Amino acid sequence: MESVMKTKTPTDIERYQKHYSESGLLKKIGRTFRKAGMKGIYYALLLYYVLMDENTPNKHKMLIVGTLGYFILPFDLMPDLLPALGYTDDIAALVACLKAIWTNVTPQVKSKAVRKLDTWFGEVDHSKVEQYETDIQS
Repeated sequence: MESVMKTKTPTDIERYQKHYSESGLLKKIGRTFRKAGMKGIYYALLLYYVLMDENTPNKHKMLIVGTLGYFILPFDLMPDLLPALGYTDDIAALVACLKAIWTNVTPQVKSKAVRKLDTWFGEVDHSKVEQYETDIQS
């Protein structure tokens, strides 16, 4: 999974950054809600809330914006239109970014992301969310 982000150069990240916007992210999440699954949405939300945190270093914010821009972009390594496979590269990019910036994922960030999942998915099984976090840290 990490190979997706490792192949990205700073120029690639800058190219994807231009695709990021808060409204674009929310539209993408709304369109892909069920297809990308709760795991992918949780990862995107973690990155979004870390991005909004004023204590996040600018170099991490730049990486997050590039990653979320890649997530928003509909035509990437594996087009999102492909059933099941279309979000594999997106989720891999989200995971690689989260691994790189994990020290910025505070309990407050996690809480905001889980509350948003509860709003969108109904009551969320918190053991699943804990497993998603374990997947990132392993």
